[in-house]
Amino acid sequence: MKKNKGKNHPEQLLEQDLRKNSFYLISKRFIDIIGAALGVILLAPLFLVIALLIKLEDRKGPIFFKQLRVGENEKVFYIYKFRSMISNAEEIKASLLHKNEADGPVFKIKEDPRITKTGKFIRKTSIDELPQLINVLKGEMSLVGPRPPLPIEVEKYNVYEKQRLKVTPGLTCYWQVSGRSNISFEKWVELDLKYIKERSLLIDLKLIFKTIFVLFGSKDAY
Repeated sequence: MKKNKGKNHPEQLLEQDLRKNSFYLISKRFIDIIGAALGVILLAPLFLVIALLIKLEDRKGPIFFKQLRVGENEKVFYIYKFRSMISNAEEIKASLLHKNEADGPVFKIKEDPRITKTGKFIRKTSIDELPQLINVLKGEMSLVGPRPPLPIEVEKYNVYEKQRLKVTPGLTCYWQVSGRSNISFEKWVELDLKYIKERSLLIDLKLIFKTIFVLFGSKDAY
């Protein structure tokens, strides 16, 4: 990962990129609340099935996985997911760091031995991310925005990369529908800053609908 990007980088966000009119921000929050509430209600039967499968495969661990993430203006919060790994996954992570296949501060292994059979399915379809609808209802996340990183990843960010933390993180973004794990971290940051500069209700709605069609069965998710 390149570390020479700083305050004079040509793609540095300007103050006007971060300011959006109140109509957009209020409308975005309204869509977040309605969309997340409908999602929780309509997907409740699926949630019950996934919860049962997780428990049947590994009864030791919890159904949900809670993890600290960094949100808007570096505010830390807990993100929720369906547990897709064995119950002691975090304990053995250190022994797998040398197998990391992602660049930058991100840690990803395509054939991660910690992932359960149910976990592999819900990751492939991104069903594991759906509990984050609760984060959206709480206002910690939006339906659309840069994905929230881990605190340990943010510690390795430079000034340029930290710009992706200037707005509310989201469930989906340009990265989510443009290749995901096959995209370099540098390109990921570029896509997030592109969204921050261009964001509008039309772009948000396009990304939401595109995500529905892209995520299920995406070969780029792991």
